Amino acid sequence: MAESPCEARPFRLVWFAPLSAPYGQRMGWDAAGGTITERGSRWAKGPPEATRSTNQHRGTGILEGTKKYLLVIEDDPGLQSQLRWCFDDYEVLIAGDREEAITLLRRHEPGVVTLDLGLPPDPGGVSEGLATLTEILSLAPETKIIVVTGDNDRANAVKAVGLGAYDFYQKPVDPELLGLIVDRAYRVHDLEVENRRLQQSRQESPLGDIIATSPQMLRVCKTVEKIAPSDITTLILGPSGTGKELIARALHQLSPRAKKKLVAINCAAIPDTLLEAELFGYEKGAFTGATKQTRGKIEYADGGTLFLDEIGDLPFDLQAKLLRFIQERKVERIGGREEIPVDVRIVCATHQNLQELIAQGRFREDLYYRISEMTIELPPLKDREGDAIVLAKAFLHRFAEEYNRNVKGFEPEALEAIEAHDWPGNVREIESRIKRAVILAEGTQISAEDLELETGEREEALPLNLQRARDEAERRVIQRALDRTENISDAAKLLGVTRPTLYRLIEKHGCSPE
Repeated sequence: MAESPCEARPFRLVWFAPLSAPYGQRMGWDAAGGTITERGSRWAKGPPEATRSTNQHRGTGILEGTKKYLLVIEDDPGLQSQLRWCFDDYEVLIAGDREEAITLLRRHEPGVVTLDLGLPPDPGGVSEGLATLTEILSLAPETKIIVVTGDNDRANAVKAVGLGAYDFYQKPVDPELLGLIVDRAYRVHDLEVENRRLQQSRQESPLGDIIATSPQMLRVCKTVEKIAPSDITTLILGPSGTGKELIARALHQLSPRAKKKLVAINCAAIPDTLLEAELFGYEKGAFTGATKQTRGKIEYADGGTLFLDEIGDLPFDLQAKLLRFIQERKVERIGGREEIPVDVRIVCATHQNLQELIAQGRFREDLYYRISEMTIELPPLKDREGDAIVLAKAFLHRFAEEYNRNVKGFEPEALEAIEAHDWPGNVREIESRIKRAVILAEGTQISAEDLELETGEREEALPLNLQRARDEAERRVIQRALDRTENISDAAKLLGVTRPTLYRLIEKHGCSPE
């Protein structure tokens, strides 16, 4: 049986310049070396020595072992056959014109499309090709389109990219290089699909707003899941910007009270003279300006959850009245005589050290023990291993979509700067910096300058026991590699180990591959 033109040589690894490099530097073979040569404005089959990648290197994407659809839009029958052979690791769909291409697109929803701009009825121009590009993106905007151009047609290629094409390549084509470009496009497509899936699952999950992979925060999430179904009074401690309100909302959403109200009040944001009326309400005529009976926030929370944020700033004389309410679960409005029962769960939060306030006589000790039946401590972001990069990537995707910015990721120096920074403002600070960087970034990658951060390494403490220190250092390096890359293969390459070795190390150290 005759060999296909793409199967005569064994696989060999080809290094190529980045996609941003001039395209002349990305094409290296001539006809004698096995490329597809160009005759006029069309291609002809090159010598049978052309090579291709083997199955384990092509077409697998993120979901390894699954076939991927690749739509080839090309009206030259000879080239159609050659491309089908060179992409036998994909389910290759062939279309010779726009109508046929759109039909196949609707039926199979391919993740990647190669598109020759010279299609009938305008094979000598680009109008039909650009129209096909526009229609594909309108029907399936997530599809990655790789445009085919001639040697002297860079202007139309740039125009196609401006209309939304993922990339372009020029004739004559190197089959192995084209395969690598297609593989990369499919990997980006799969990552975007996976990211959308994770975002959707995060929106459906009560803990979805809490973005974390660090052991410290995973322990917090487990605690929230355990105590949420109960009515235990909970105190959330942690520096400003660590997400105390998010934890309070998760406690409410996971509880049997989720269908009722979560009423939040910031004890530091309301003047002392108004805070009592805000909490407990008042009767008509109780004081000047009290023109009608008004319920307090505690009554509004009946059946649900009352969240008292910054309770460390609660005035000392009001603490006794709050303590009585917590004990009796009854409120008495200002100027009133009737005790009103209220069924409510109480969650409190503060960034202050309540033990120190107690020692200074500024916080009641009996109130402290009432509100801290269960205490959850949120660590600062600098102590949450790997969470800074995970949060940065999540915020980048959110703000890029919100502000319609074509920002795809971070430069390596930016990732180093994110890891090295202490983040005194915690999650709130990193959210603000990423938002600003997304708006100001000039390219598709955010730099350290966009973040206004300096690169550097933060010194981290390790245990004194040598074996434990080795294990801890190894675990942290593996987790950093997993956080900085998009899949196991890339992480293994970054670490200089094989994928099976990395899988064993992940299992040994309990690292999170997501």
